[in-house]
Amino acid sequence: MSADIEKLSAMAKYLFESQNLGVIATLGKEFPYCSLIAFAATDDLMHIIFATLRNTRKYSNIKAYPTISMLIDTRSNRVEDFKDAIALTILGIAREAEGEERERLSRIYLARHPYLREFILNPECALMAIEAERYILVNRFQQVMEMDIAGRDIK
Repeated sequence: MSADIEKLSAMAKYLFESQNLGVIATLGKEFPYCSLIAFAATDDLMHIIFATLRNTRKYSNIKAYPTISMLIDTRSNRVEDFKDAIALTILGIAREAEGEERERLSRIYLARHPYLREFILNPECALMAIEAERYILVNRFQQVMEMDIAGRDIK
């Protein structure tokens, strides 16, 4: 693994461990739609997990157009963010996890968010998995690194 890939992977893991919330953008019929979500990530960085009810706009958007982007960042809404904040955009395909996969991903999600147990046990709740395809990391306001997840190529 190259030093750049290791650096980007380490920064992504740091964000996954230090942040509880992220923003996903789904595609609607006319406009993109953003939603704040609680998330968890798999150790291999390949999947981001979140839960939503099936009667939501985000769920219907994902069913119609499964391409998705997600933003996780460290901003604190202070001037220092211009030099200190880190932002990670994840591009991928979202789908509902079912069966054994849902059980496995539920354990990961609940280890991170045990207070959401009742929510994900709701029969109307879908546990979603974003299959990451590309990470785009920005730090120091304009330093950008990209990583193709499947091939682990860095740009």
